[in-house]
Amino acid sequence: MSDAAAVESWSGKDRGDENFPVGSVLISARMRPHIHAFYAFARNADDISDSPVLTAADKVARLDVMEDVLLGRRDAGSPSALRLRASLAETGVTPGHATDLLVAFRRDATKLRYASWDELMDYCRFSAMPVGRHVLDLHGEDRATWEPSDALCAALQVLNHLQDGSKDLAGLDRCYLPVDLLAGHGARVEDLRAPAASPGLRAVFDALLDQCDALNRTARALPRRTRDRRLRLETAVIVGLSHRLAARLRRGDPVATRVKLTKSDVVLSLLGALRFVP
Repeated sequence: MSDAAAVESWSGKDRGDENFPVGSVLISARMRPHIHAFYAFARNADDISDSPVLTAADKVARLDVMEDVLLGRRDAGSPSALRLRASLAETGVTPGHATDLLVAFRRDATKLRYASWDELMDYCRFSAMPVGRHVLDLHGEDRATWEPSDALCAALQVLNHLQDGSKDLAGLDRCYLPVDLLAGHGARVEDLRAPAASPGLRAVFDALLDQCDALNRTARALPRRTRDRRLRLETAVIVGLSHRLAARLRRGDPVATRVKLTKSDVVLSLLGALRFVP
């Protein structure tokens, strides 16, 4: 397969569409290209798994091509995987974080419902936690940073599910809200198609936000455990943004409108992060 027949098809989303900075200017210029290479790989794989026109089998096949290129089994078909392969060769970071992401994206291609919080956290183990782990490994950070990083990445993932729940259901018939939690509050997946959240669905959101608050409390330890000064500042900003997004989702209705961060949230999170600068 030539690059002209590459499996990737960019959705138009980029780093600026995320809730958190991705290799921002806070990070060392030496590290930024490697973080951007990892992000591009993840973005392209995510676009495949979220395609509204590809079949599940085609999605999995394309993700398999990305893995083959990443691991050197082939050299064409996925430019972003080739770029990340070069980055990994230069930095010595394991490809395991990237292949973990592909586990989640294959799951997205075939799995439409999640039975419980534990099942959702198992998904986050592959869909979100590898992102933080890759960045930490890239900087040579201690594994003691993984626990709060995992918590932060999982919180951000669930918050994104709350933001985009109605869109995911409408476009892909996919819902990440735990089925047992919905049933326990007398809510249904179909409630996401309504103009506004029902009382039962609101209760589900609040229960998930309680879990995110607990994850965010664990995540607070991340900046203190991060040795690299610039990465410490970036992680502190992201922790602040996660707390602020959770608070906005408490006050807003993500069924009626997309609840998102504002410029003031970014500024205040940056100011709050300055206390971590020695």
